[in-house]
Amino acid sequence: METIGQILRNKRQELGLLLRQVSAYVDIDQAILSKIERNERKPTKEMLEKLAEILKLDKDELLVQYISDKIAYEIADEDCASKALKVAEKKIKYLKSQPVQN
Repeated sequence: METIGQILRNKRQELGLLLRQVSAYVDIDQAILSKIERNERKPTKEMLEKLAEILKLDKDELLVQYISDKIAYEIADEDCASKALKVAEKKIKYLKSQPVQN
């Protein structure tokens, strides 16, 4: 299973793009992009949108990977992580079923 960093690096290399080309497009330092690709730093949502554009990746799929990475790394060491995810899924369904209040 690939992390967000691996997905980004593999696609960049597949397209034959250099770190400096992609980092310039996203308007970040080359070292930051390198750290993102090595999973040493997390990208922002805005960075992901630009990365999806230049790397020709589906924005929604990339966002799903981003969110799943955040969740997985946050709770991976918890003994009840799987159970917590199931409860969270139920809570999300409940919250989405509630009318929007202004």
